[in-house]
Amino acid sequence: MLYPLSYECAPGLLAYPLSHASVPGLPLAPLHPAPYNDPASIRPALTGAAKECAVHMGFFPAPPADPVEIGVFGGSGFYNFVDQIEERWIETPYGPPSDAVIIGMVGDRKVAFLPRHGRDHRYPPHMINYRANVWAMKSLGVAWLLGPCAAGSLQAHVAPGHFVVTDQYVDRTNGRKDTFFEGPIATHISQAQPFCPVMRDLAIQAAADEGITCHPTGTIVVINGPRFSTKAESRWFAGQGWEVINMTNYPENVLAREAEISYCNIALITDYDVGLEDDPNVEPVSHEEVIRVFTENNDKLRGLLFRVIAHLPDPDARPAWISHALAGARLG
Repeated sequence: MLYPLSYECAPGLLAYPLSHASVPGLPLAPLHPAPYNDPASIRPALTGAAKECAVHMGFFPAPPADPVEIGVFGGSGFYNFVDQIEERWIETPYGPPSDAVIIGMVGDRKVAFLPRHGRDHRYPPHMINYRANVWAMKSLGVAWLLGPCAAGSLQAHVAPGHFVVTDQYVDRTNGRKDTFFEGPIATHISQAQPFCPVMRDLAIQAAADEGITCHPTGTIVVINGPRFSTKAESRWFAGQGWEVINMTNYPENVLAREAEISYCNIALITDYDVGLEDDPNVEPVSHEEVIRVFTENNDKLRGLLFRVIAHLPDPDARPAWISHALAGARLG
């Protein structure tokens, strides 16, 4: 069942079950096959007034009895992470997420993994259903969410193969669904500190322990894609002092905050965006080069993430301004 955050809604319109059992009064569509034409994996679909209520008022699932407290989104070149215990298709009020969620173990910690582009990279950055992806993680009880990504460098000293634990972002996207709260209750959350400091500290320490060259701060500018930047755009971004450029970090980050999930971005630098103006031998970015460099550094990223996951504390250790981000944010 779902519950509203600081809002009342008619009984039976708050939720639908993540299992195939029905809730009295809740309209469910007939069960239907999941993507990949897998008839063994079927999902109920939220319909009618229930969907309208969930989408427009901003509802989240109540924590399950056996929550998966840690989630990881995979990016370009990062489509597998944990040995599968369970593969679960999750229907959301916003449609299906990018893929089935793979639930597995990292040491003694249960982890949910979802490749944000889909395992076959079917969704370009501007077409990812970010709301469904974050909602799916929330439905599993995820409290800590790691969002590693491939990224370009805007500064010469941030070289391909380096990692950046970003602490700020700049949104240069357009047209993306970037909030769960579309009215009638206005909801304004703070983004002064967009990434979880607990997770960032663990990521920085994990990089040091793994011997990875890591920049402990950095601003990531998120462009809409799917095209790469022009030289003029990249020069502007670099001139602002921003370090990293990417196409997927927003609105994934802000949606996690709306869902009161601690989120950490770790950017793996794969290229120099449009190249380096003072070095004509450095070529502009290509998708082929992004995947090549990311694949070469996959083991480093896994090692870093494994260390972070092993040291994540109880969800109660999240800063209150994240775990209760909606307190005082909703008007009406």
